[in-house]
Amino acid sequence: MDTAQHWQRTYDTKGVDEVSWYQTDPAVSLRLLTAAGLTPASRVLDVGGGASVLADRLLDAGIGDVTVLDIADSALSAARTRLGERAGAVTWLVRDVLAWNPEPRYDLWHDRAVFHFLTDPADRDRYRRVLAAGLAPGGHVVIGTFAADGPQSCSGLPVARYDADQLAAQFPGFEPIESAREEHHTPWDSVQPFTWLVLRRR
Repeated sequence: MDTAQHWQRTYDTKGVDEVSWYQTDPAVSLRLLTAAGLTPASRVLDVGGGASVLADRLLDAGIGDVTVLDIADSALSAARTRLGERAGAVTWLVRDVLAWNPEPRYDLWHDRAVFHFLTDPADRDRYRRVLAAGLAPGGHVVIGTFAADGPQSCSGLPVARYDADQLAAQFPGFEPIESAREEHHTPWDSVQPFTWLVLRRR
């Protein structure tokens, strides 16, 4: 089973609130996006956004240019259904981020729990190349991964875990401007520690 099939199957067989990464309030993401300079004019990309409610909250905040990218169409379909008529205000991209060729247009690149699945250094290199291609000059990255003391796997897949310094070292062309630790509570109330960084393109 390839990566796309894995995630498609995950969303086909589980409800959006039956996965460990489900959250009702993306408060940390919103706080760090604001710290990174979020304004109504910002062009925001949510990488691996799937069925997340972040897009809803960005629309609520008056952000007019929101793109959600995910490898699983079923995840994006769930988000579109939830948003109803407002779904037309969001650009939805069914893509593998590692195989994507974006235009350099995004002011804010948000990634909650995609990068930590990239356990192969070659995949991390590809991710950085796509990021460099898609981020506008002066753009910012808000990225969250499992912390160094976080789970060793997710959805049956191994992950790479990072503290703030280790995560910053993965992005040498960026300046870290803020870090945070999040204790994410899963729907079954287990705790998953996350490391978050705000990075500014040098």
